[in-house]
Amino acid sequence: MNNQETAQKDVRHNYPLAIRDASISTAFSLFLKTLPYALIRFAILIVVTTVTIIWGIATIGGAAWIGERVHSLFGLVWLAGGGSIYGYIWYTIVRYGLYIIKCGHIAVLTDLITNGQIGNGNEGMFDYGKRVISEKFSQVNVLFALDALVDGVVAAFNGTLDWIGSLLPIPALEGLMKLVKGVLFGASTYIDETIFSYSLARGESNPWLGGQEGLIYYCQNVKEILKTAFYAVLLDKVCTALLWLVFLAPALLLVWLFGGIIGGAALVASIMCASNARSAFLEPLFLIMVMIRFHVSAENQPINLEWDNRLSNISSNFIEIKEKAAAWIAAPTTADPSNPTPTEASF
Repeated sequence: MNNQETAQKDVRHNYPLAIRDASISTAFSLFLKTLPYALIRFAILIVVTTVTIIWGIATIGGAAWIGERVHSLFGLVWLAGGGSIYGYIWYTIVRYGLYIIKCGHIAVLTDLITNGQIGNGNEGMFDYGKRVISEKFSQVNVLFALDALVDGVVAAFNGTLDWIGSLLPIPALEGLMKLVKGVLFGASTYIDETIFSYSLARGESNPWLGGQEGLIYYCQNVKEILKTAFYAVLLDKVCTALLWLVFLAPALLLVWLFGGIIGGAALVASIMCASNARSAFLEPLFLIMVMIRFHVSAENQPINLEWDNRLSNISSNFIEIKEKAAAWIAAPTTADPSNPTPTEASF
């Protein structure tokens, strides 16, 4: 086997790329094509936030009322019960449901990036997202746990980078260096979702192996990927500031004009809408930039297993991912008991 054949053998993925431009304009175009996903996420977040506020008032207010009129012990029981019930609903239903919607959105974006269309071109984006998540349901459940491990590996690896100072015009400025590292830490939050996109694009049936090799490809192309992520985070900061200004300005005007309950309600509503709008609209926009950069960087690139050893030496999370990849069964019959496993994916 010659060198070219060996290199080709080490290319673990084989998928097309219809989009190669990781600019903000391209990302915005893709975002608009998948806007319904962002809108449904925004609507759910608004409902959840509203329920949270009402639940919080009922829990805290009820505890105070019961504590004062009945007994302080019963007030504490009411407070603990309300908090526990809300926590259970959030972690087992709401958080997982939002995660499933995000996975469907990433599946649709991945198909647009790799094939230039959604499914066969005749399938709606929600139908396609639901089909992909349903077909890979056991893997999606694993990815819910894999995300945390990937974040740990990325954080450990990024902490070893010695070239970050080259991004600065004056590397000697320690304060500015800390700021850059802080921005890069924010950039790393896009990597776990990007690796999920990579697993979908390559049709990986073993999500742990997709995570393992996706992390290696991230390390091999870290400069290009982090440069794009770095600019994405800077744009995110600017857009977030403008978003908060748009939502808070009219609320602050109402506070100034009316004060009291009307002003307070307007202020709470504006904060709620601004926070949820960022999560639903800005985060997917900048994620797309990082996803495209990753796919373009890793295209037809042989995997360098030296990174496997390096990551094993710096992160126990990576070792855990490797062990789970080796032990993975194509169609597991049991899921991680620490994670919720609804009977079907829904949107």
